[in-house]
Amino acid sequence: MTDVTTDDVKKLRDATGLPIMECKKALTEADGNREKAIEILDEQSEKAAAKKAGRDLDDGIIASYIHNNGKVGAMIELLSETDFVARNEEFQELGYEIAMHVAAMNPEYVSRDDVPEEDIEDKKDKLREEFSDKPEDVQDDIIAGKMDDFYADTVLLEQPFVKDDEKTIEDMLQEATQTFGENVAIGEISRFEI
Repeated sequence: MTDVTTDDVKKLRDATGLPIMECKKALTEADGNREKAIEILDEQSEKAAAKKAGRDLDDGIIASYIHNNGKVGAMIELLSETDFVARNEEFQELGYEIAMHVAAMNPEYVSRDDVPEEDIEDKKDKLREEFSDKPEDVQDDIIAGKMDDFYADTVLLEQPFVKDDEKTIEDMLQEATQTFGENVAIGEISRFEI
């Protein structure tokens, strides 16, 4: 078993923003391998978010971002379970970052559930028409891939974060859920442009 140094833990904490003890435990489990520790933390983050997903979101903040040219801006509703988390500086920074992302990427929906069924069917019909010359099983695979691309373009939670395309907005919310110890979600979004 590899000894995990304080410096290793600090570097992982700085990279992930997660609590020190969780970083130490992940590094120990990964025998000091930082990449493997990050994978372990990501897995834990998903499990923690799933476990807390059913909790009531009774608090939160309205976060906003206005681009420096004053012509594009966005507001989001970032929800939490308690005002204790909502008042946290890191939580407020997360709200600002996501509002900036909304201003930059202009998502139409927060989640896949928000996409109207008729829009999904229209998109699939157009894709079927476009790839009608392909065998049906190949067509299905192509359409599934193209629909994933459609969601990544139009659904906020599935978009790669504008400042770090290695993680999606959903990944950021899962990390926040693990960091703050309670469910964190996005309610509504609005984007304005002149």
